Amino acid sequence: MALFEIVPNLSEGRSAETIDAAVAAVHSAGAHVLHRTSDPVHHRSVLTIAGGAASVLDAAVALAGVAAQHIDLREHRGVHPRIGALDVLPFVPLDGATLDDAVKLAHEAAARIWQTHRIPSFFYGAAARSQDRRLLADVRAGEFEGLEARFVRMPPDVGEIAKHERAGAIAVGARPLLIAFNVELATGDLAVAKAIARALRERSGGLRTLRALGLRLSEGVVQVSLNVTDAQATPLYRIVESIARLAAMNDVTIRRSELVGLIPRAAVEASARYYLGTP
Repeated sequence: MALFEIVPNLSEGRSAETIDAAVAAVHSAGAHVLHRTSDPVHHRSVLTIAGGAASVLDAAVALAGVAAQHIDLREHRGVHPRIGALDVLPFVPLDGATLDDAVKLAHEAAARIWQTHRIPSFFYGAAARSQDRRLLADVRAGEFEGLEARFVRMPPDVGEIAKHERAGAIAVGARPLLIAFNVELATGDLAVAKAIARALRERSGGLRTLRALGLRLSEGVVQVSLNVTDAQATPLYRIVESIARLAAMNDVTIRRSELVGLIPRAAVEASARYYLGTP
């Protein structure tokens, strides 16, 4: 049986009851929750889920319903950009599956979510139907509050409305494995984090395959929030050392780093070898 992973990002990081309901829906669909993490400042939770095609598809549709029922984006405030209650829904091929298989599942999931819950979807990544929607950042530009304003120039790929009243829209994608990794800086200067993110991310001419945002966590802490789409091309140790160097130019130090979700073992071993100085 071909295996897939989905990594839904829900716009809820403070209510354990809501995430418990999401996990229960996944299990009822026959898929497996491998990991869950919630962040109250981002006001966001990430689930790592695996299973066969039918089970992850059923889980995705069920999650959209749970999110719409429990999350009202009209009242949602967090530091992370979002367009939906179930904000991001990527399909990832694992054993016996291809990226094309994941694209088909992404398209089917969006259609079923619209039919069942009337929540529109935008496709991104390998599932995108046009080049200007391949980057998640472009799909999420303007966030939930800007969906209606951009409806004419960028209507959803599935759905006949700009957004669901409570749940907004969903960015549904297909992609290979990635690593979600954050680095916190011991400063309240958001401009420093944004400048580092701009210097490092691929679309600004930085490191290949890297996505990066600068976010404020508190009065004295900012964060460089990263998606590493190819850890072989851009290993974690190179990212951390680059951030340390750029931060030092502003007399800022790294406070800590944070892994969101799971990580391939090879990526951990590569960084361990670098810092231990072993071949």
